[in-house]
Amino acid sequence: MSQNKWSKQSWRTKPIKQHPVYENTKELEEVEKTLSSYPPLVFAGEARALKSQLAKACAGKAFVLQGGDCAESFLQFNAVNIRDLFKVIIQMGAILTYGASLPIVKIGRMAGQFAKPRSSDTETINGVELPSYRGDLINGVEFEKSARLAQPQRLLQGYNQSAATLNLLRAFAQGGFADLNQVHKWNLNFVKDNAFGKKYEELASRITQALDFMRACGIDSQKFPILREVDFYTSHEALVLHYEEALTREDSLSGEFYDCSAHMLWIGERTRGLDEAHIEFLSGVKNPLGVKIGPTATKEEVMGICEKLNPQNEAGRLNLIVRMGAENIKQNFPKLLDSLRGEGREILWSCDPMHGNTIKASSGYKTRDFACVLDEVKSFFEIHKANGSVAGGVHLEMTGADVTECVGGSQAITEEGLACNYSTQCDPRLNATQAIEMAFLIADMIKQSR
Repeated sequence: MSQNKWSKQSWRTKPIKQHPVYENTKELEEVEKTLSSYPPLVFAGEARALKSQLAKACAGKAFVLQGGDCAESFLQFNAVNIRDLFKVIIQMGAILTYGASLPIVKIGRMAGQFAKPRSSDTETINGVELPSYRGDLINGVEFEKSARLAQPQRLLQGYNQSAATLNLLRAFAQGGFADLNQVHKWNLNFVKDNAFGKKYEELASRITQALDFMRACGIDSQKFPILREVDFYTSHEALVLHYEEALTREDSLSGEFYDCSAHMLWIGERTRGLDEAHIEFLSGVKNPLGVKIGPTATKEEVMGICEKLNPQNEAGRLNLIVRMGAENIKQNFPKLLDSLRGEGREILWSCDPMHGNTIKASSGYKTRDFACVLDEVKSFFEIHKANGSVAGGVHLEMTGADVTECVGGSQAITEEGLACNYSTQCDPRLNATQAIEMAFLIADMIKQSR
């Protein structure tokens, strides 16, 4: 379907993968109608502001920090979890800004990250086969037939939880919580005694000294809002297109369509087929977009994505998120970058070092080794430096909680220790301490790459 024939519904004419099949279509239609009448969760002007910041990252004048839950949970929804994730992201932002001397674009995987693609349509336990759990927006994690059916009412619960999350995030970002004068208070209690927690406290002291100097010169957070407020954006994988379509609105100022469920949307490695529904839908909304790029991606596929999603070649519109794995990135990414040399495409390159490094521990838990995650990020920076291109961002699955889901790091979490606090509903996440450690290491990489 050509660009000029796009509509909010045109994705329905295309083949689709990883999408829920609803048995009660009448109930689904009623839910879609209700969602379409609800207020937008974000505004077109906010999405445009993010795109302008991503354009700076594309040129190496900013760096993107995108992070949050692998899949948000209805049951674990509370103010403390939202606060702690926000807190660790702005902590990481402060570390990166100070260490790399670059503005940091902060994007949460939150307020909508409820759905996940799965490698298999079904799951078998003790000889019983049921549909796979696909995230709380679609079905329930409980291994019961009724829970595993795709339930349209969950779309409404996802909207309501996203609205409440965004309300709190905006209060944190604009209400004084993010004031740089509070930089010492951002450190989570369980992080403080760790070596990197102490390193953060030292950095916070240096920031405080700088603020004291600025205050003596007449520059303080009361006069300059940039010191007490932070721009914070939301993103999620645009997987359930019934939900995304219902929240897509025509902007009254520009006449263009925006998916108002989040500031930025992305699609995964499994759903980026050029003639399939997810690419078709995103081609017509003007939000900044991300696409996951795995180890088998070819020049032809990347160029096709650029043509479909960024035909005007706008800087900041398209973020290609590389997720190849610690070993595959060394072999495959240099060839891909080299093949694109001279094409003149405006691409923001980010690294997702999580998804290509998932393993199963001997205990049965899915996990990721911090050393492998770090190795992929290092390779990402080194490959870009050798190619003369820009390493523009990082995309992490992480939490503000003190979980034990990824092995290694300065805490030296072992496979035996995974069971201590393993609470993810889907994929393993970096905990707050590991995330802070990663931020310090990435700050050094940015400095070296420049």
